[in-house]
Amino acid sequence: MDSTAHSKLPTLPLAALGALVLVSVLGVAAVRLAGVSAQQRPDAVTQQSRALRFEDGADGSIAVRDARTGVLLDTVAPGTNGFLRSAMRGLVRERKRQGLGPELPFELLGRADGRLTLVDPATQRRIDLESFGASNAAVFVRLLPHPSPGDPHVAQR
Repeated sequence: MDSTAHSKLPTLPLAALGALVLVSVLGVAAVRLAGVSAQQRPDAVTQQSRALRFEDGADGSIAVRDARTGVLLDTVAPGTNGFLRSAMRGLVRERKRQGLGPELPFELLGRADGRLTLVDPATQRRIDLESFGASNAAVFVRLLPHPSPGDPHVAQR
């Protein structure tokens, strides 16, 4: 008996399995490219927002300012706060890639469900800060205005 006859797999079931794998991969790719995910939730109402400017200091520090008033909110010392530096580096890199400058401030949004979003209105990029853990999100929470009635820096939407 020929040993190759026993090792040959049936063609039709093998082709069906191959087609099933191909359809599955294409379906997953289509869902990913469309931005649909079972884990995505719609954004909650924005309770607070602040327009922010991040200015590099000659010594490696970063001055964080309220873009509307120019008030200094925080100074990040050189070599500290890697999360804030990484987040901003990524957003600024995308602006440069698109040939955009620093004219538009970044927007920090505090949501009704406690989530935080950092948005670049120039590129439409966003970072959902709570995705990186509470300690990293806390770096940005302190930059939000403290809500008080009539405060012009708190956006009620």
